[in-house]
Amino acid sequence: MSQADSRPLMAVLPLVLLALLLQAPLIFNPGYFSHDELQWAVRAIDAGTSPWADTHAFQYRPLTFTVWMALSRAFFDTPMVLHGVLVLWGTLNAVLLYLAGRGFGMSRGPAMAGTLAFILSPYTAYTHGWLGCIADLVWLSGALCLVVLVQRARTMELAAIIAGICTLLALLGKEAAFAIPPLLALAWWFDGRKRVWLAALLAATAVAAVYLGLRMDALLHAPREGMQYSLSLRHVPQRWLEYQLFPMVPGRLETFTLPHHGKQCLLAGVLWLALLMALWQASKRLLPVFLLGGIAALLPVLPLGSSWNHYAYGFAALTTMTVAAAWPTATRAGRFTIAVVALLSALHAGVVMWQIQRVGRIQAVFSPALAQVLRTHPHASVTLQPATDVKPWVFQRLTHDIPGYAGVTIGNRVRLVAADQPADYRITADGQLQPLR
Repeated sequence: MSQADSRPLMAVLPLVLLALLLQAPLIFNPGYFSHDELQWAVRAIDAGTSPWADTHAFQYRPLTFTVWMALSRAFFDTPMVLHGVLVLWGTLNAVLLYLAGRGFGMSRGPAMAGTLAFILSPYTAYTHGWLGCIADLVWLSGALCLVVLVQRARTMELAAIIAGICTLLALLGKEAAFAIPPLLALAWWFDGRKRVWLAALLAATAVAAVYLGLRMDALLHAPREGMQYSLSLRHVPQRWLEYQLFPMVPGRLETFTLPHHGKQCLLAGVLWLALLMALWQASKRLLPVFLLGGIAALLPVLPLGSSWNHYAYGFAALTTMTVAAAWPTATRAGRFTIAVVALLSALHAGVVMWQIQRVGRIQAVFSPALAQVLRTHPHASVTLQPATDVKPWVFQRLTHDIPGYAGVTIGNRVRLVAADQPADYRITADGQLQPLR
């Protein structure tokens, strides 16, 4: 390691500060993005059943839900503090990614650039900006801790213990951690087939196999909400293609909307093929790492019924560092392609941050206004009509299955109607409620 890296704090401090600065729009968000943040705030206050006991649930994520409730209990009423905690957590993941890149032999400049490209990915911006993505923060923290510690392990036994513990913690955060064993297989294959990677692979596979054996019935048959959790191998090709192209289609907030923008996807596909060529010309090893590593990172989510940004959080970590590793040996044309891809991805991340903060500003007005209306009519329901310049999906999410807000019961007391239908209140673009009767 370089002399700079012998002082870890001084080496990564500029990276941490720059990452926090780039994510300032997410930190200074005065509200929340979707219904689950509001739902879990109520559960945190009610202190209901421990998530560790519900082993037959489709989403058994006890570590995630325990952390989520603790954060909601402590900081829900101060959204910027809560968002700051999430962004700092995500930034620490980025630091682990930087250390992992250095451990795989990347020089300081490309490792720093790859880490910042990860921060400025639309997948990362979405994950760090939405409280509902804590599970993704948890599992990637486990995976990156595993990599960084195994890189420094001196014995196979120590590598196996590290891998087993980190894999278990990651799985208790989210089922996406089933990606860890195939990722370790690639690390073993492409990093000199070192014995510590083999030991880590065997330990992680054993933990994942035991966990899968205990959870298989629930994962296949437990009740689930939403078609996005339907499983089919027919989904795999479309999901894979969507995740490849989405960073290069700025202006789209969420991955599942991509099929509606065919021309933009076609242009993104041409650029993606040029990126593959740039990787191949830079190093014959980097192209298979990019493709196979990307598949491994996405493996648990490819059969799902729809694509979501945060599902590709681990994919973003691997692919941005792989592309950054290609820069020193890339051709002039290859560097131009990499720069264009990085610029489009950064612009896209900016759009995602702006959109998340915009919804947060609306929620900070709308939810208190709705609670006040329901408080003054404690036994009544209200009908809300979004104005013509309002996107209905924002309020569909902010009213979906919300038990209560600010001590006021909501439940099924709110109904949204189209702009041309009679209603009690009109929702303005900034979230205020105007009486119509």
